[in-house]
Amino acid sequence: MVADMLGRLAVALGAGIDMRRAWQMEVARIPATWRPQMEQVAKAIAEGNPLAESLAAAGDTFSPLVRGMVAVGDRTGHEAETLRELASVLERGVRTTRELRRSLAGPAFQLAVAIVVVGFLIFMAGMMSHDILRIGLRGTRGLIIYLASVAGVALVGRLFLGQAVDNWRRHGIVRLIVDRIPVIGPASRAAEAATWCRAASLASGVGLDAGRLLTLASSVAPGLAVDAAAVEERLRTGATLALALDQTRRFPLRVLEVIAVGEATGNTSEVLDRLAGQFDDEARDGFEAAAKGAGFLVWATVAGLIVVIVFRIFSSYLGAIQNATGRL
Repeated sequence: MVADMLGRLAVALGAGIDMRRAWQMEVARIPATWRPQMEQVAKAIAEGNPLAESLAAAGDTFSPLVRGMVAVGDRTGHEAETLRELASVLERGVRTTRELRRSLAGPAFQLAVAIVVVGFLIFMAGMMSHDILRIGLRGTRGLIIYLASVAGVALVGRLFLGQAVDNWRRHGIVRLIVDRIPVIGPASRAAEAATWCRAASLASGVGLDAGRLLTLASSVAPGLAVDAAAVEERLRTGATLALALDQTRRFPLRVLEVIAVGEATGNTSEVLDRLAGQFDDEARDGFEAAAKGAGFLVWATVAGLIVVIVFRIFSSYLGAIQNATGRL
């Protein structure tokens, strides 16, 4: 939705419509859930504030990349061009996210089936003379305990995910662990590199200096955040941007090589944008492979559970038959 809105704003501004009117047109189009935030922005624009400062009135509704690039457009006087490029970048991000969600739909469905199957077996165990799963849960009471446990695990997982993301941004233990996981680690690093390259490409395209370029890119890719002032100091001593970034020991070699080529040819924005596309493809392929692996594990778990249950039921009835035969 944000990408579409920014694209329409770019068209309106390019056609000579002032920002106040163009934003009011967008307020009338958006869903009701977004309207209070959009109206706050509209009020700030009506008071004469630039769009970047007005977006701040909506809190975290708009991402750091959007706020940062809008600020760039305000300072350089290229609002329409900046919004158009930003809309294109966001649209590519939306497509990538949509593809990843589709790849995760299968494993999520299999996990839901597994949860339902276990719950059904727990409920059915209440109608039998023995515990099918042998986990101490049977009948309606066992089902309630099981469902409450599943809900509790889901809640804890959600809380942990928020803390894990924060820890990831602060270069904590979560980043160290994820980076060492096969497939997922390289994919997550590629995704972050793609985000950094795309933000840097946008900033370079509108002529930002190195300090502001790095500040903007660092805000959207915390894993590649650097001290912009320190890098600028190295640049003053005659170092190239690629060399100055290499000294931070945070950037993949491919990024440094592309920046060096961009500096030599004067097309840094274009080569960074192409590299961002390559990183996007690598991240998508990696996450899709991880999703397929997760789906296989869920399927194998469900299949194994069914085999164990069938074996236990067969064993219990075989034991009962043998006992009955022995009495005869």
